[in-house]
Amino acid sequence: MENIKISIIIPCYNAAAKVRRCLDSIFGQSFKDIEVIIVNDGSTDDLQAALAPYRDKIKYFHQDNKGAPAARNFGFSQCQGEYLFFCDADVIMRHDLLGKMLKALNDNPQAAYAYCSFRFGWKKFRLWPFDSERLKKMPYISMNSLIRRECFPGMDETLKKFQDWDLWLTIWEKYGRGGIWVDEVLFRAITGGTMSAWFPKIFFNLGFKTEKIRQNIAKYDLAREIIRKKHGI
Repeated sequence: MENIKISIIIPCYNAAAKVRRCLDSIFGQSFKDIEVIIVNDGSTDDLQAALAPYRDKIKYFHQDNKGAPAARNFGFSQCQGEYLFFCDADVIMRHDLLGKMLKALNDNPQAAYAYCSFRFGWKKFRLWPFDSERLKKMPYISMNSLIRRECFPGMDETLKKFQDWDLWLTIWEKYGRGGIWVDEVLFRAITGGTMSAWFPKIFFNLGFKTEKIRQNIAKYDLAREIIRKKHGI
């Protein structure tokens, strides 16, 4: 087995237009002891052409379209790293993200993972230190976090939304371990990418809502109830 510190696993579905910026930010990291695994989740765009300049730097796999959780699980089965970073294809990392998160885990051996503040489109999510009770009430930790390999329980492939929330709740329930917060904005995600849709609070308070907003709020509420029922919260 190669001596690889961090495995970066990127599920890609029709991400040809975004994945290059993501990869450039990964290969521009100050921390270099990495492997990058791309799992093409049945894309219908020209993803392979977009990846061509990086093929000697990545491990590439293809599967029929099964969803991001299945792609992450498959990527995990192929990786060798001591730590895992499940990266969305629309994420652009700050050059020191991996180094900062790894240091946080080295300094906090009780933590199962390290997470940070980030930007999603124009919105800044500053976050706060880990709080298990707060986690039970709301999803606030991004999938784009650094996880100790031995603390990864696998993704629930039946979930369509809130896979990240489910993951952190499962780690807490199974291992009794939370995360360590890095109080810096270490990445940004492009609006409309693979991260879950975010709706400003004002949309929930408007007397008039568009049909699309109503539909998305209904989907959000349904997905939230699925997670609450699964974890008894």
